[in-house]
Amino acid sequence: MRKKIVGAIAIKSFALLVVLATSYRAMAMDAMKPYPNMAPINQYFMTDQNAEIALARSAAPESISRNAETLVLGRHGFETAVKGDNGFVCLVARSWTSAPDADFWNPKVRVPMCVNAAAARSYLVLIIKSTDLILAGRTKAQMIETVAAAIDKKELPMMKSGAMCYMMSKQGYAGDSIEHWPPHLMFFYPQIDPASWGADLPGSPILASNDTLDHLTTFVVVVQRWSDRTEYREDSILEHHHH
Repeated sequence: MRKKIVGAIAIKSFALLVVLATSYRAMAMDAMKPYPNMAPINQYFMTDQNAEIALARSAAPESISRNAETLVLGRHGFETAVKGDNGFVCLVARSWTSAPDADFWNPKVRVPMCVNAAAARSYLVLIIKSTDLILAGRTKAQMIETVAAAIDKKELPMMKSGAMCYMMSKQGYAGDSIEHWPPHLMFFYPQIDPASWGADLPGSPILASNDTLDHLTTFVVVVQRWSDRTEYREDSILEHHHH
């Protein structure tokens, strides 16, 4: 079976972040498989649209998110709740695109992200497509297969030059196996050598996920402050996880 695509959805990128999170328990959760199937669909929605908008905007500093287009998850996929004018798009991703395997169907997962215009035309398109398939009743395997086929047929876009994402929210929940991650930025490239960024070298603040099959390199850079400007501390991961 073809392995999971990276770049089409954020699962592998978040698997990389498991390494960063001090509260990570992925191995134990994988063994337990607490979410073997999709939960009742209502559990994946947020009943308070204003709360979802605020959570989505918490992914980036207010100077960016206040003028960003903001999406909320509806019955048929992501919908525009607030129009923006700076090219950024904020949303709260769900488990099927933005959590490790053990939490693929975890209805509690809420992952705030703000993508720039380049990522909105590429990376976000793939998240939206994956979400649409799940809400239409596709299984995990069917979603992966359908998105992979669309990429192979060039029906879905390659990463645009300069595509990046802010993930600096203190308030998200990445799943039982991660709980939270440090504030960070993600940069997406058609496959390049991670060494060109000095990624994964001793002392380097940059981590990289390089996928030869899907021609995507994702760089992760941890930053020192949350979007609300408070300082990141390792113990703050435990203080700010939400269920």
